[in-house]
Amino acid sequence: MNYNRPVRNDSAITIKVMCAVVFVAFSFLWIYFFQADVLAVTQHLLSDGKTAYNRLVGAVIITLVLFLLQLGINKVLKLNNRAHSLTYFPSMLIMAILTSGGGTFWYWLAPLLLVLWGLLVSVLRKQRLNVLRADFGLFSKMMWQEMLVMALMMVGIALLSNTNAVYHYRAHVESCLQRRDFDKALATGVRSLETDESLMMLRAYALSRKGELGERLFEYPIVGSGADLIPVNGGRSSLLLYPQDSVYRHLGAIPRSYMDAPAFLKAVQRSGQATQAIRDYVLCGQLIDRDIDAFAHSIGRYYDVADSITLPRHYREALVLYAHLRSHPYVVYHHPVTDEDYDNLVELEAQYSDPQERKVRVMEKYNGSYWYYYKYR
Repeated sequence: MNYNRPVRNDSAITIKVMCAVVFVAFSFLWIYFFQADVLAVTQHLLSDGKTAYNRLVGAVIITLVLFLLQLGINKVLKLNNRAHSLTYFPSMLIMAILTSGGGTFWYWLAPLLLVLWGLLVSVLRKQRLNVLRADFGLFSKMMWQEMLVMALMMVGIALLSNTNAVYHYRAHVESCLQRRDFDKALATGVRSLETDESLMMLRAYALSRKGELGERLFEYPIVGSGADLIPVNGGRSSLLLYPQDSVYRHLGAIPRSYMDAPAFLKAVQRSGQATQAIRDYVLCGQLIDRDIDAFAHSIGRYYDVADSITLPRHYREALVLYAHLRSHPYVVYHHPVTDEDYDNLVELEAQYSDPQERKVRVMEKYNGSYWYYYKYR
């Protein structure tokens, strides 16, 4: 029996099937579970907001088109005996481009990678290979080599795609806002400390839509300033999918010309078009800036400040803190539970002389309070 004769194309069917299964499974899962929000943003930008991305339909169509592209490439190159996995490279490259969120670096990187791939394929096609049938088994050396190449290409996609956690949180939150699913928007990345001004702004908006801005804002990481609560053009906070005008309408009016966040808030209030939501934006913006004096002078314009009235949590905390920081406070507010909690905080702080240890102990019990934000963040 002659074991040295070349293997016919159909004898490598096991490797071809395995490569196809790995590619289709990876492509669908990667696009459906990990990159759906990035693709939603990409489609929104490319269509100028006229079409919306469907994660299931998108994952199926993209996977099918990329697989058909591989079939066409393989039909031309006929890399059936060895390096069959390389026929998936153009499809993998396109997947990386689609899920990267764009970038000018692709203008030179994509052509360069395709040229290098073309040179490698050209060299392999010119080689005359005598391969044994046994080399194409399910657990053969060649099978593992092909799977290794597939794995390396998948790692390349992971490295080149947009895997920035904050960007994904932002895109997902905005997708939830479009569906008016505020609870799911607020649950996105809730255990992560990573954030930016835009994500903070989105969470504040979702909390405001639920009427919980003054109650829960400082449960989330805070960065930037109070002005970042509004996505003004040229500011540090911006939107990817969700219409900016929707945020303005929620507050009362859409500005006709550019103005920064403080000017916008003042203009809307002067116009008489301000909604109830704007009061919490003003007050929470002052708290973010740690301008506790301005907060104490402002809160009486929006809320009845009386001991018999239970204010939102962060406002209670801020007023109790303010009363302890100022010898002659502009406003005095007492709430039995909040007063007791603050006294416990002071006692806890007194137990630790080391600043870092004190911060850790306070965080364990008071993280999510305005007190922890004001003193330690």
